[in-house]
Amino acid sequence: MSGFVLHPDAPCGPLYETWEFIAVDNSCAADGFLDEIHDAIRALVAFPGLGHIRADLTSRPLRFPAVRDFLIVYAPDEKPLLVLAVLHGRRNPGVIAAFLRNRR
Repeated sequence: MSGFVLHPDAPCGPLYETWEFIAVDNSCAADGFLDEIHDAIRALVAFPGLGHIRADLTSRPLRFPAVRDFLIVYAPDEKPLLVLAVLHGRRNPGVIAAFLRNRR
């Protein structure tokens, strides 16, 4: 068991678009990129307090650790740990806040 679940509506498109972009030149590096994201999520299971609280985005007790240019959005108190999204960190904060309002 992995100790975490992805929200059924978690957007993963930006991750796979980045994988495709990297894979054009180096598929091993692209795989390494995804491995790095997955490793970071697995680390959250053991250390569920990692990441920042973003009161500017949500009043919910979510955490936001960064991996490269991406934010992992997760609920540290859920068992198993719930990953709501992996979003590009350069997205407009208002868009991220609106996205989170629609996730339960």
